[in-house]
Amino acid sequence: MRQITTKLMSAAGVIALVACTGSGADAGAVNSAGSQAGEARSISEAEKQKGAEAHPQLLEEFGGAYSGPQVGYVVGVGQNIAVQSGLGNARSDFTVTLLNSPVNNAFAIPGGYVYLTRQLMALMNDEAEMAGVLGHEVGHVAARHSEKRQKAATRNSILGILGQIGSQVLLGDSSLGRIGQEIFGTGSQLLTLKYSRKQEYEADDLGIRYLASAGYDPQALSTMLYSLAAQSAIDARVAGRDARSTPEWASTHPDPARRVSRAASNANKLAQSGGVRNRDRFLQNLDGILYGDDPKQGVIEGSSFLHRDLKLKFTVPNGFSMQNGARAVSISGSGGQGQFTTGVYSGNMATYIDAAFKGLAGEGQSISYGDIQTTTVNGLPAAYAMARVDSSNGKVDVTVFAYEFSKSSAFHFATIAPAGSASVFSPMYQSINRLSASEAAAIRSRKVDIVTVQSGDTISNLSTRMAYDNYQLDRFLVLNRMDANDGLRVGQKVKIITY
Repeated sequence: MRQITTKLMSAAGVIALVACTGSGADAGAVNSAGSQAGEARSISEAEKQKGAEAHPQLLEEFGGAYSGPQVGYVVGVGQNIAVQSGLGNARSDFTVTLLNSPVNNAFAIPGGYVYLTRQLMALMNDEAEMAGVLGHEVGHVAARHSEKRQKAATRNSILGILGQIGSQVLLGDSSLGRIGQEIFGTGSQLLTLKYSRKQEYEADDLGIRYLASAGYDPQALSTMLYSLAAQSAIDARVAGRDARSTPEWASTHPDPARRVSRAASNANKLAQSGGVRNRDRFLQNLDGILYGDDPKQGVIEGSSFLHRDLKLKFTVPNGFSMQNGARAVSISGSGGQGQFTTGVYSGNMATYIDAAFKGLAGEGQSISYGDIQTTTVNGLPAAYAMARVDSSNGKVDVTVFAYEFSKSSAFHFATIAPAGSASVFSPMYQSINRLSASEAAAIRSRKVDIVTVQSGDTISNLSTRMAYDNYQLDRFLVLNRMDANDGLRVGQKVKIITY
């Protein structure tokens, strides 16, 4: 969460995220975009305009564009694979962006815009894997999947922060009433435009075809899917310990294990001699990239969120996870959902809370809340109010709990829980506090460090250099797509995470 504003935005009408669920039938190797990549329809002027309008919104929603030395490399590879789709005749027809996001994700939108997060790049082990993921995303656009899911995107879009959550509760739309998963659970960085299993397989097939036509090893997409499945598994184990929710790219794709074998099988049909992976070149360019949270946007450590610049911290209850977004921190668990964010503050807490409820209600709607109560939390003036509203799944309690950090700045939690269960968040409300100067100074960023295996090095001793206090070996193995029984050779390049 950066120094956030109350501006709500939605690019849902044009976004074609990789996030998806496993609905729909299986699909064969033949895809709806045609048997040849060049059969895809060219980018229209209308699509270019929509893409240009959505681009700055997406940059803000996903942490902004990354500014490290890796950018030019990613742009070059991305444009090279995108042009294989036939959507554009020149590499310059595509705008490829490396996003400063700690979330494992990649997506593309109509108009020639392709996106990859630095976190997902760090999980990759060679250039062909990166090209395969980007090709998969371009495949969604080439197959016009976003157009086929347009109606669902319009209905289910998340507007950032908590925009219009209240109206969705009040209107009782059955597709939006599943508050835990459909609204809060995914976080502000994940819109609910979801592809069917058939569409995912079609995009896999296209990505594999693009790899082959660009001269890469077409097996690269299957090995990347393997890494994603492994990352999903370790994140599921860590969940509740480092409060990090499962990476979107891995967890939202249907049956990752099945997709690995399916992609490998289809790649075999395109087997070619000389397909490249470009591992050394990739690792050389990856070296030094920021990993995990950017301290400028706040960091998640264990069950706590700490923001160095805003000098604040809070802790979520046991069993809850967090996802740090550009403008809010999303909080989810079986007992409720919520977000931590801010708004315009003029020194009047009652006005601030009222504005927060209005933001939740959405345009033309309202939420009737109870009396505003005042209190003090760890020396901070605070106030809160609660509303009981009807949802399609029964009555729920919506709470806004706000804190004054200065006469011109305030922050608040907005939470939702089953009626009578709002107290599940009480420890979190009471945990917010200011960071001391020493605590703020202690917050450090992590980075990917490419190291060369020396004589005597083992997986075990290299993993102890990982900048974590838990699951060091597991993280090392997943990061390098290795097995614990694998051997190392002198001169081999591996990835570790350091401060």
